[in-house]
Amino acid sequence: MTTPMGIAIFLTMWWIVLFAVLPLGVRSQHEDQDYVQGTDPGAPVAPKLVMKAVVTTLITSVLFAGLWYYMDH
Repeated sequence: MTTPMGIAIFLTMWWIVLFAVLPLGVRSQHEDQDYVQGTDPGAPVAPKLVMKAVVTTLITSVLFAGLWYYMDH
């Protein structure tokens, strides 16, 4: 696998994993009864995006390493 192809595959996998990780642990304002005036009740209270980006990167790295190993051997 060439370097540009590897980067493209990694980024594609990263976005797919991100969309799988995003809903984990999210609580809405409606669920917490913590409404902010002028916002949607379904808006998340604390989305923890940095933590989810880190988790996404770790999961994607493991998956990509497995794919790279499979393609190389």
